[in-house]
Amino acid sequence: MRIILLGPPGAGKGTQSARIVERFGIPQLSTGDMLRAAVAAGTPVGLEAKSIMESGGLVTDSIVVGIVADRVEEEDARAGFILDGFPRTVDQAAALDRMLSDKGLALDTVVEFVVDEDALVGRIANRAAETAARGEPVRKDDTPEVFKTRLAAYRAQTAPLSAYYGSLGMLETIDGMKPVDDVTTDLMAILDSHAEAASA
Repeated sequence: MRIILLGPPGAGKGTQSARIVERFGIPQLSTGDMLRAAVAAGTPVGLEAKSIMESGGLVTDSIVVGIVADRVEEEDARAGFILDGFPRTVDQAAALDRMLSDKGLALDTVVEFVVDEDALVGRIANRAAETAARGEPVRKDDTPEVFKTRLAAYRAQTAPLSAYYGSLGMLETIDGMKPVDDVTTDLMAILDSHAEAASA
C-alpha cells in the first residue's frame, strides 16, 4: 500500500498517518526525517544534501527524490509507505512517478483531506490558546499569522497536485472537517478497498 496524503497544514494528516501505520504496519515517510537520516548516515545523496544545506541553499528536487528512492528500498517500506510532506509540487510528483516506475512500483492512491481554511485558522488559534493555558510553549508555526503564510504557500505550490493526481484517476477526497474518528472511518474504507483490490 503506497499512499500520499494531501491537505493543507492542520488538516489532520499527521493524526491519520499514525492510524494508518497502526492498521497496515507501513512506515510514514517524512522528507525532513529522511533528509536528516541520510545526512547522518553519510549516504552519497545525504552528503550532497549536507553541502547544500550548510551553504544555506535549498535541497533540489532530484536530491529529495533520491533520498525517497533510497528509503523505499529499506525493509520496512517493502510492503508500502505513506508519504507526508512530499511531493510538494507537480514537478516533484512527476519525478516521484518516474522513480517508482523505474523500480517497478506505483502509488496505490492519493487521498486529499478537503477542509475549510477559515475554520482551520480558528482550529490552530484554539490549539495555541489551549497549549498556552496549560503553560506549555506554543509552537511558532501555531500562530495564526505564521499559519496563514503556510496556507498561502500550500495553495500556491501544493494545491495543484489535486488536479495532477485527479487527471491520472488516482485522487480520492475526504471531508477533513468531520470529527477525527469519522475521518478515520472514511479513510480506512478507501484504503481497505485498495488493499482488497491488490490482494485479489
